[in-house]
Amino acid sequence: MTQLNVFDEPLEECSTSPLTGFTRTGCCETGPEDLGSHTVCIQATKEFLEFSRFRGNDLSTPLPEFGFPGLRPGDRWCLCAARWLEALEFDMAPRVYLRATNKEALEIIPFNELKKYALDLE
Repeated sequence: MTQLNVFDEPLEECSTSPLTGFTRTGCCETGPEDLGSHTVCIQATKEFLEFSRFRGNDLSTPLPEFGFPGLRPGDRWCLCAARWLEALEFDMAPRVYLRATNKEALEIIPFNELKKYALDLE
C-alpha cells in the first residue's frame, strides 16, 4: 500500500544514509505498530540534536547494536511527530522535507506549522 505525504502524493524517500524510517526503508512510513509516529522527515541541526539529547532522546550517540550510527548535523531522519511538536514549542524545531513527511503527521502537527519549516518549498 502506497503511503502519502502531506500533499496527498506518494511519500518520497527521506534518507538511506543513514537509513531511516520506523520500517528502515528510507521513508517515513508508519503503521499501527509505530506508536511514536515516526512521520516527519527532518534535517538535523547541531542545536536540535543538543535539544533532543537534553530532553531525553539522544539521537547523536551511535548505538551499533541497533544499527544506529548516530545523527550528525545535515542528516535527514524520520522524527516522531510529537518530538517535532515539542521542539517547536521550545523554538528548536528542525527544518522539514514536506514531500517526505507522511500525511499521518498532520494528526499531531498542523500543516501550517510544518510549512513554515519546509526546505522543499523554497
